[in-house]
Amino acid sequence: MKPLTQAEEDVMQILWRLEKAFVKEIVGEFPEPRPAYNTVSTIVRILEKKKFIDFEAFGKSHRYFPTMNKDEYSKKYLNRFVDKYFSGSYEQLVSFFTKEEKMSVTDLEELLNELKNQKS
Repeated sequence: MKPLTQAEEDVMQILWRLEKAFVKEIVGEFPEPRPAYNTVSTIVRILEKKKFIDFEAFGKSHRYFPTMNKDEYSKKYLNRFVDKYFSGSYEQLVSFFTKEEKMSVTDLEELLNELKNQKS
């Protein structure tokens, strides 16, 4: 599975939130200045070809919906990201964030506690 482009991810974020939507509704969810209808329509067709979304036909109109939920995509994308940039090591990922001062010791302790609770 190829990662989504930023434009594709923007559309997917909207579809994950709305669950089902026509292109016009997707366009309406973008902040100003909104992308053109044709631009969003093209992105939707690309996402359909990539099998990230499918549609229900209503005459000539299509209502689109995600075929993969946000958690599934996040898991696959994060695993690929960690493999590519941190040699598959989540330890290196966490170490990177602590070195960059993006994660405090308190944050790290809370994360560890949350992980312990999930395993229980």
